[in-house]
Amino acid sequence: MTRVKLIFKILLLLFFFTSSPTILSQNNKQKQLESRRQELRREIQKINALRAENKSKEKSQLSLIEDFNYKINVLNNLIKVTNQQANLLTREINSNQRQISALRNELKLLKEDYASMVVKSYKSRNQQSKIMFLLSSDNFKQAYKRLQYMKQYTNHQKEQGEIIKSKTIELQSINKKLVAQKEDKKKLIAENKVAQNKLEKERTQHKVLMASIRKNLSKYTAQIRTKQREANRIDREIERIIKAAIAASNKKRAKTSTSSKKSAGFSLTSEEKVLANSFTANKGKLPWPVEKGYVKLGYGTQRSLVDPSLTIKSNGVRIATEKGAKVRAVFNGKVSKIVLIKNANPIVMIRHGNYITAYKNLGKVFVKEGDKVTTKQHIGEVFTNPSNGETVLNFVVFKNLQTQNPASWIYKM
Repeated sequence: MTRVKLIFKILLLLFFFTSSPTILSQNNKQKQLESRRQELRREIQKINALRAENKSKEKSQLSLIEDFNYKINVLNNLIKVTNQQANLLTREINSNQRQISALRNELKLLKEDYASMVVKSYKSRNQQSKIMFLLSSDNFKQAYKRLQYMKQYTNHQKEQGEIIKSKTIELQSINKKLVAQKEDKKKLIAENKVAQNKLEKERTQHKVLMASIRKNLSKYTAQIRTKQREANRIDREIERIIKAAIAASNKKRAKTSTSSKKSAGFSLTSEEKVLANSFTANKGKLPWPVEKGYVKLGYGTQRSLVDPSLTIKSNGVRIATEKGAKVRAVFNGKVSKIVLIKNANPIVMIRHGNYITAYKNLGKVFVKEGDKVTTKQHIGEVFTNPSNGETVLNFVVFKNLQTQNPASWIYKM
C-alpha cells in the first residue's frame, strides 16, 4: 500500500470518528423536535375538539378572540418546530451524502489494493516457488521471517476482503437511511403546507372578528374591566383567607414555643415540612388539574388582546376544558377552605405545607374542609356556562401569600 493511500485511510478514519458525536447530537435533537411537534399537534387536536363540542353555543367575542389567539400561537410554534426538523434533516442528508462519497472513495482504494494482491497471489500461486522462496534463505532466521511474512500476507488479504464486505454493507445501510430521511423531509414539508393554510385561515377569521369588535370597542373594554374587577374581588378574598390561615398557624406555634418572632409565612409542623419539601421536589412534574384542556390565559400581567391600552392581571391560569370535566388535586394535601363568595362559583383551596393550590369556578364540590386528599383525586367538577357552553377552570398556586406561575409547576403546561 502506497504512503498516499495510507494517509487517505487515516483521514477517512478521522472523519468518521469526529463526525460520530455530531451525528449523535443531531439524532437527539431530532427526537426532541419530533416530541415537541407531536405535543403541539395534540394541543391543536384538543382545541379543535373543544371547539366542536361548543359549536352549538354562541361564544362571546372576547372568548373567541382568546381561542383564535391561542390557536394561532400554537400553529406558529408547530410551523417553527417543523421547519427546524426539516432543516436538521437537510443537514443530516448532506452529512450522509458526504459519508457515502467518502466510503465510495475508500472502497475504490480497498478494491484496487485487493485486486493488486490477488494478481500477486496468482503469479506466485505455484507451491514450488513458495518453497524455493523459503529454501533460498541465507539462514534459518531469515527462512522463519519469510514464512511469517507469507502468513501475514495471506491474513492481510483475508482482512482486506472482510473490510470491503463490511464497508459495502455500511454503504448500503447509509444509502437506505438517506432514502428514508428524504421521505421524512418530504412528509414534513407537506405537513407544514397544511399547517400554513390553517394558520392563514385562522388569521383571516381573527381579522374579521377584530374588525367587528373595533366597531364597538368601548362595549368590550367595559366587559374586560368588569371581569377584571370581579377577578380582583375574588383574589382579595382568597388572600384574606390565606393571611388568616398564616396568622392561625403562627398563633398555634406561639403557644408551644418560647420564641415571640412572627413569621411572614406558615409555621409548619414536622409533617407539614415534609409535605412542603415533597411538593417543591415535584416542581414541573405535577399533573394537570383537569385531564383534558389547554391554557386560554397565562400567568402574570399582560396586555388585553382586544384593547392593548388595558392590562389584565392573572394570578393563575385559565384552562379551557370539556363539559362535565372533573377537577383533580395536583398533589397530596388537606382541604383548607371551600370558598363561597356572592355572585361567584365555589373555590376549593388545598394546602400542601406552606403551599396552597386554588381551584376556581367549580359547578360541583366533592370534598369538605379538613378532608385529606391525594394526587389526582377528584375534588369537584368545572362549571359550564349555560349561555355560551364554556367550561373554564381557574387554577392558582401560592407559596405562603405569593402567587406562583402554574406553568413552572405543572407538567408540560
